[in-house]
Amino acid sequence: MTRADLHVHSTASDGTDPPAHVMRRAARAGLDVVALTDHDTVAGHEEAQASLPAGLILLPGMELSARLNDRSVHLLAYLFDPSHPGLAAELARIRDDRVIRARAMVDKLAALGVDVSWDQVAAIAGSAVVGRPHIARAMVAAGAIAEPSQAFTPDWIADGGRAYSGRYALEPTRAISLVRAAGGVTALAHPRSGGEYTVSDEEITGLAAAGLAGLEVNHPDHSETERAELSALAHRLDLVATGGSDDHGSLTGYRIGSEIAPEGGYEALIARAQRLLP
Repeated sequence: MTRADLHVHSTASDGTDPPAHVMRRAARAGLDVVALTDHDTVAGHEEAQASLPAGLILLPGMELSARLNDRSVHLLAYLFDPSHPGLAAELARIRDDRVIRARAMVDKLAALGVDVSWDQVAAIAGSAVVGRPHIARAMVAAGAIAEPSQAFTPDWIADGGRAYSGRYALEPTRAISLVRAAGGVTALAHPRSGGEYTVSDEEITGLAAAGLAGLEVNHPDHSETERAELSALAHRLDLVATGGSDDHGSLTGYRIGSEIAPEGGYEALIARAQRLLP
């Protein structure tokens, strides 16, 4: 069986380890395949590929921000051409709006008495695509909270929280279409992870009709019952059942390889992408 973790992050977005370190950890975890899926960027791919340990395959990927019925939805995109004009333009717009959103949340936190600044958040993010985990780490440094997870509550920067601010994201059927036009395939990320990230069977059915290729079944937030239900749904809709650790380094306890795609999932994704070739 191919051990493939198809959902991993690095410092190119909101992970804590550089891409090269992520690749070494993937090899130590006994993986055959790892997908680097940073948020709305492929900036870490070159470093990851250049430092790839022998025997490990890098699957080029990205976690793409989308919005369905006024809720955040994440799509895992694989094997696409990042230079495709339509996709590249949307990614640039998403990343630019992430900065605007982060600045707005920093302002709200300051108004709530949290001693954080945009300069602090920007320094933590560095060249990475800025995200809420960077703000959470700044809040820890300011002494407002003890650990980053405490920032994701209604009191602070959870969805709908006192310091939350929305941002631009693609409608998911458009995101699926753009990735397909760029030669890639998409899988719906963590559809049972709770809160606004929960996607109903009916919504998944609609996304499948729009060209969705896969469904993330194995994820740390999914119970065994939810995995069984998602696996059955994937089979019914002819979607590839995928899986991944959603590792963010120290933020998630260095869990790379703790979740992998079901048997045949990696190979099935490759086959779906090959069908799109001219």
